[in-house]
Amino acid sequence: MRKLLDFLVRKRHWFLFLLLEIIAVVLIYRNSAYQRSIIFSSGNVVTGHIAAVAGGVTSYLNLKQINRELLDRNGQLEMEVLRLRQEIAWMQADTAVFSGYVPDSTELFHYNFVMAQVVNNSITRIANYITIDKGRKDGILPDMGVVSQNGVVGVVSTVSDHFAVIISLLNPKFRLSCKVVGSAYFGSMVWDAGNIGYANLEELPRHVNFEKGDTIVTSGYSAIFPSGIVVGTVESHEKQHDDNFYSVRVKLATDFSSLTDVRVISNYKQDEQRNVENEAKRND
Repeated sequence: MRKLLDFLVRKRHWFLFLLLEIIAVVLIYRNSAYQRSIIFSSGNVVTGHIAAVAGGVTSYLNLKQINRELLDRNGQLEMEVLRLRQEIAWMQADTAVFSGYVPDSTELFHYNFVMAQVVNNSITRIANYITIDKGRKDGILPDMGVVSQNGVVGVVSTVSDHFAVIISLLNPKFRLSCKVVGSAYFGSMVWDAGNIGYANLEELPRHVNFEKGDTIVTSGYSAIFPSGIVVGTVESHEKQHDDNFYSVRVKLATDFSSLTDVRVISNYKQDEQRNVENEAKRND
């Protein structure tokens, strides 16, 4: 208390100065309409600048949530496009006997997705894996396909209650059935443990017509990915040891070095398809 009193006594002339300034401003504000308008306008300008700064900070802090909502919406739109393509393909295939009947959309397109965030990602190893922050309690199961907003990422390998590990497309153990857009012929996509931006589409029949820049998509010949998801674009090609097939160099659509958010695709008919396929193999 003594130190506080000593401080007030030492600085008394400053406090007196501030008090007189406040009194002067109040008198000017009360007795002069012109000065009152100037002070009021200046106050509005200062308040406006403070509000603008506060709004900018708030908007910046909300960008992450806004971005996640946009990614979720983009995922919904992409799934809707794939569903519509499936319905169109069904109608075209059934043109000869088409009578106006369209099966329920869930019969033709039985996929859904769950948004997840990447919490660990390797790109420099021969066999690369990705960890996401969603697991069994979020509906994630092994053998579910994983995509980014640009293209295919990989397949779920191992799952715990709250996390899942994905076999990345940058892993030679992962092979993906793909085709050139506009063609029904398919090959097998595999990474050669080289450049993280490229993979090879092998065993593509030589009579398939394609050019540099053509889009490579999933074939749909599995219970993991629906048909039509972008994988990459044709960069170059060469003959394989068997002259009947091409090996196509593909520039991958997904940038694995900046991967942050992914979508895990679920196929509610996956178990049924796997079971009937395994039953057929056992009967061979």
